[in-house]
Amino acid sequence: MGKALPLQRFKVIDLTRVRSGPTCVRQLADWGAQVIKVEMPEADGFGWARHSSDFQNLHRNKRSLTLDLKAEAGKAILFKLIADADVVVENFRPDVKHRLGIDYEALSKINPRLVYGSISGFGQDGPYASRPGVDQIAQGMGGLMSLTGLPGQGPVRAGIAIADTTAGLYCAMGILTALLEREVSGLGQWVQTSLLQAQIAILDFQATRWLMDGRVPQQAGNDHPTAIPTGVFETSDGRINIAAVGQPMFAAMARVMDATRWTSDPRFSDPASRSRNRAQLNAEIAAVTKTKPSEYWITALNDAGVPCGPINTIDQVFADPQVRHLAIAQSVEHPQLGTINLVGQPVTLSRTDSAIVSATPEAGQHSDEILHELGYDDATIAELRKHHVI
Repeated sequence: MGKALPLQRFKVIDLTRVRSGPTCVRQLADWGAQVIKVEMPEADGFGWARHSSDFQNLHRNKRSLTLDLKAEAGKAILFKLIADADVVVENFRPDVKHRLGIDYEALSKINPRLVYGSISGFGQDGPYASRPGVDQIAQGMGGLMSLTGLPGQGPVRAGIAIADTTAGLYCAMGILTALLEREVSGLGQWVQTSLLQAQIAILDFQATRWLMDGRVPQQAGNDHPTAIPTGVFETSDGRINIAAVGQPMFAAMARVMDATRWTSDPRFSDPASRSRNRAQLNAEIAAVTKTKPSEYWITALNDAGVPCGPINTIDQVFADPQVRHLAIAQSVEHPQLGTINLVGQPVTLSRTDSAIVSATPEAGQHSDEILHELGYDDATIAELRKHHVI
């Protein structure tokens, strides 16, 4: 990959598809892991256009090997790959890997040091284990849709595949933890997560409002459910977010808005009162913010130490000077598409870095190369291709 990256010593076999699994593997690939993406012959991206922006963003920094895992010769190739691999990641339905004979128990006999990452819809066992799991189902079952949207609006899904994405991130963290533990024990282990678990975990304070306080959180729209005032306010030319949390920030906001009376008004003078009278307070704030443009309030409030920001469309996000400074949009050369821009890692390290060094490969682009590395000669590779094993 050109320069030393922190995970370069690890070999990862990627059996994943759709989004949650590829998100997990992308975390490892971007930090230098040697990833071999195993796909069915005639792979079409599992129904996704291979050259689509979504597919390209998910599968960069990998090599592709097409392999029929239902064929004995195909499994034999996989077993050779496993022999010196560090990690396998899959997100089949729980029973599929057992039917194919590529479950953790089977592969750990070949390589006891193997870390095996699994993402499922609802868990590897239990009453819902065999159900098909997708992001929106997990959003609903995991409580997020009951919290999202305007009060009384009815359930609303989040605008991104948040259960898929967070399950992938949690799985990647579990894999890295298992690799660290392997340095002590010398043994791999099975890392498991699910869309449902990930969705519940990221409820965070909303979950503990029920678990500890016995309160069932409800939809609060653009208002923060507990930190008041935090919400969306209309200006003379648009809308902004303001988060004046706690007494010092609330007082600072009141000064900027020439409304210091709010700090002594019994309806607004303390957090509990502001919570009870949220609607009235929001109306008074909005009456002030409507008098001036968004940029005025963003500058004045931030200068006073009160968090305030624009509500950007996606094009505005990537045009923002701070986003440009952070360089999260990164380019890579694709043989057919030319220079493409993808979303880079949101984490930086002081001495080492992540990198997008290669675009998403074509299906089977590296099959011959990988098989040669395993010791297969040209004649054998040609025979495998003739029988559609690769």
